[in-house]
Amino acid sequence: MNILISSAGRRVSLVRAFQKELKKIYPNAKVYASDADPTLSGACQIADGYFKVPFVTHPDYFDVLIEECKNRNIGLLIPTIDTELLPLAQNRLLLEKNGITPVVASTDFVGKCRDKRQIHNFFEEHNVAVAKEFTKDDYTLPLFIKPIDGSRSVDTYLIKEQKDLTDYHFENDKLMFLEYLDHDVYEEFTCDLYYGKDNKLKCVVPRMRIEVRDGEVYKALTVKNLLVDYIKENLASVSGAVGCLTAQFFVHSTEDKVRAIEINPRFGGGYPLSYLSGANYPKWIIEEFTQGKQIEENFDCWEKDLLMIRYDDEILVHGYKG
Repeated sequence: MNILISSAGRRVSLVRAFQKELKKIYPNAKVYASDADPTLSGACQIADGYFKVPFVTHPDYFDVLIEECKNRNIGLLIPTIDTELLPLAQNRLLLEKNGITPVVASTDFVGKCRDKRQIHNFFEEHNVAVAKEFTKDDYTLPLFIKPIDGSRSVDTYLIKEQKDLTDYHFENDKLMFLEYLDHDVYEEFTCDLYYGKDNKLKCVVPRMRIEVRDGEVYKALTVKNLLVDYIKENLASVSGAVGCLTAQFFVHSTEDKVRAIEINPRFGGGYPLSYLSGANYPKWIIEEFTQGKQIEENFDCWEKDLLMIRYDDEILVHGYKG
């Protein structure tokens, strides 16, 4: 049972985590990586092997993916970027027919996560508070603007003064006008959630975002705060949720006030901190999807107050011809 980390890019730590846990259970198994440009991907270079695929929007994507997976006896696929989640969920039966199980949420749940308005409705249905959305003719400054289908902080704006608003903000129907949650009042957390194949919550690790570069956390701290019980109470069972999900929350610094922002149903770029703290989601995925084990709730398996400080490293590829 080999594993594929798709769209691996810079996910070196995630690949290494799966390599470590897979080889404990299946010593001869391998973790492969795929990417649109694998020779320039750090994660592909440190994987046990890699292959090139077209972009997920290309009509040949699934033909190439399936053929390459069959050639390498890959039975488990771990997605890592937002744009591949819905196509993988929609083509789940095709992949399973060819012996490949994608660890991805249901089409319905992925669709909700990819639409910020739908995920706001989802939160409210589960008694989870969200930032208020304004209409474009009735709003209060300051406000935060973001697209309903965005990722990696692309096309987001903090508007403090009326003069900062442009025709683009008003005319683009994808842009949402939202209540601004001031970082002087609220602390921002990304929570790594694990849902079993039974769609039930097994673990929550809140990570305080201290510093972010290019949409990915570079300094973060594990914190055991009110979010653990809050999420356990309100999101204990989520139809269609499976594997690792990353959810963003703002917590008021002096009041028991929580605002949910979004869910990305995949491993986030900062998950390695949760893994190193003891929340072993790669092991649980391998046990669930290759051994049929049922994962028990384990909300105390991780170390609190663990600080992660990232730095740039080098991977050398000898004989590169371009």
